[in-house]
Amino acid sequence: MTPTPKGTPLPPVVAPAPELEPEEIDRYSRHILLPEIGVVGQRRLKNARVLVIGGGGLGSPILLYLAAAGVGTLGIADDDVVESSNLQRQIVHGVDDIGRLKIDSARDAVTAINPRVKVHTHPLRLSRETATGLFQEYDVIVDGTDNFATRYLVSDAATVTGKPCVWGSILRFQAQVSVFWSIHGPTYRDLYPDAPPPESAPSCGEAGVFGVLCGVAGSMMAAEAIKLITGTGRTLLGRLATFDLADARWREFTVAPDPVTDPGARTGTGGLCPADSCTEEDPAALIDVDELSNALAGCSSSEVPFELLDVREADEYARGHISGARSTPLSRLRADGPGFAALPADRPIIVYCKAGPRARAAAALLLAAGHPEVRVLDGGFARWALQSY
Repeated sequence: MTPTPKGTPLPPVVAPAPELEPEEIDRYSRHILLPEIGVVGQRRLKNARVLVIGGGGLGSPILLYLAAAGVGTLGIADDDVVESSNLQRQIVHGVDDIGRLKIDSARDAVTAINPRVKVHTHPLRLSRETATGLFQEYDVIVDGTDNFATRYLVSDAATVTGKPCVWGSILRFQAQVSVFWSIHGPTYRDLYPDAPPPESAPSCGEAGVFGVLCGVAGSMMAAEAIKLITGTGRTLLGRLATFDLADARWREFTVAPDPVTDPGARTGTGGLCPADSCTEEDPAALIDVDELSNALAGCSSSEVPFELLDVREADEYARGHISGARSTPLSRLRADGPGFAALPADRPIIVYCKAGPRARAAAALLLAAGHPEVRVLDGGFARWALQSY
């Protein structure tokens, strides 16, 4: 499909809802005063269905601002729980929410801001099997995830379903925001055709993130979603906005679609990327929490026939870990190079992190260093803790 010419306004994604009630006219009066939005634009917002993937740092301001703006239906997809280390930036959660599912905490925060908003919670890790069906229920997809595999999957599912996707990424003091829509322009794969090796991409848990950066990027993403819904202004479709809060520097780059006839070909598979990896198959096998629990229960501490590595950072390990695990942060594995002299080479290794991405990166490093058998705990420490082992 031919992309929309540069500078051409995009059509509103959502049709207007019936007339606003008097209370809604009062609540959204400052929007209605804007000629670019007006009553019709506010009715479009009321009729809109937006899926926010991720209820963390980016998802927090996105959800709060979309709820305040009057988006009629918000979906929240996340399978993570609230931790104390989240509260420095994930403002949709509070101290009393620690240990709760993020989708439940976020739902309560959205309802407190605007009880008129319908909230649908999806306690799942997005997969090839669930993505397209879920996306078809919504008008706009907002991707606030923090790993490459899910970003490619979101882009591919949005391409297959023809949905516009607002995307953002943060690390340390830097952020990127764009809009992808295969019907009218580029997709995420046009910006990043190939995912970097998992061992080369540090996470926020390793590198850190400036808390207020989430608010800046998340607010921009919410604005892009509102512009798509109402047909207001010029979106970031075909453009990449980057900013560095440490230097207070903003830049913009042009993003163009690859010259392919079928936008679906840009998924790299003609459809959806694999559920757990959008480049190569994960090199390490998985072990689930039941298998690991049984293996640990069947051995004394001196007889465990494998090495259990916690590759989260030291402060995460200190707050809670699986009994018998050795703290071996991924950042240290990267710094140590291919030797890994402190790790035994004569027995299997099982690695885990919070949810999985860092463990898979560590497994790739260990296998490349010559360790013959490395397995990754499926779902990581978060799933282990949920099952109360």
